[in-house]
Amino acid sequence: MKQRSFKINILVVDGIPDGLRLVEKSNWNGLGIVFPRGRYSQAKNREEFSSSGVYLLVGNDEGLLPDLYIGEADVIRERLNYHISDDKKEFWQKTFIFTTRGTPLNKAQIKYLEACLLELAVQSGRSSLANKVTPKRPLLSEADQAEMEGYMDELLTILPVLGISFFESIENTKVNTTVYELVEKDYCKAKGVETSEGFMVLKDSIARLDEVAGMKKGVPGYYDLRKQLRRDDVLQKSGDQLVFKRDWDFKSPSAAASVCLGKPASGPASWKDKSGATLGNNRKKTEIQKLTDD
Repeated sequence: MKQRSFKINILVVDGIPDGLRLVEKSNWNGLGIVFPRGRYSQAKNREEFSSSGVYLLVGNDEGLLPDLYIGEADVIRERLNYHISDDKKEFWQKTFIFTTRGTPLNKAQIKYLEACLLELAVQSGRSSLANKVTPKRPLLSEADQAEMEGYMDELLTILPVLGISFFESIENTKVNTTVYELVEKDYCKAKGVETSEGFMVLKDSIARLDEVAGMKKGVPGYYDLRKQLRRDDVLQKSGDQLVFKRDWDFKSPSAAASVCLGKPASGPASWKDKSGATLGNNRKKTEIQKLTDD
């Protein structure tokens, strides 16, 4: 599908940038409500919280992946009142609610949206899901299904703008199709691609088993990340090597290179395409080409 520009209106209700925000999109009958958990008591009495809809509870309990719970409710306020006192939702830091300005969504419709979001979250593998059950989509009339598919399409264009990328496929995050390699002797043979969020090392890439002595002091953040990836089995030992058991999106190519090599490394200089050109040189060429085109 061809990408197109669109307009989003965000109303900062209390004048606090990270407080309650109402989100609307051109040509969409939906309404997004965004707020931090700490402001729920001030927000919950608004009329919008009496509506039906789906919601996301988002946080990070010190894991590599963000924690996520997806739910639906006939009355959003009642369901969130339950969650606010639930010790099992300690990770919850941010709230995203999606309802409508017009005709309320019925039970089957919100369950359909919930099931769709859970399916996408499981497929992308980019969050740690707190849901214990992944329900199947309920049967809808042909008209209702078409309406909810349209609602979902619009919702999925809004979520990344709000900083939620849990539902995007890896393919959609790639900046281009160029595959870069990082090879050092026989202990590191990794492949990766640039993404909209950083640099992704691809599944089955091989990383160095042990860190060099200076890594912990030189790049402590990357050193700790490497240890966490091993604890979470993203990097698993295989003989005298470490193997990526899934694609992993790093915040930068340098983070990816340092983790793969087990030592401080410059990503732009380390990752090379099949012709031997570095990521850094290709970036410069792209910028020069853009200036020429302009």
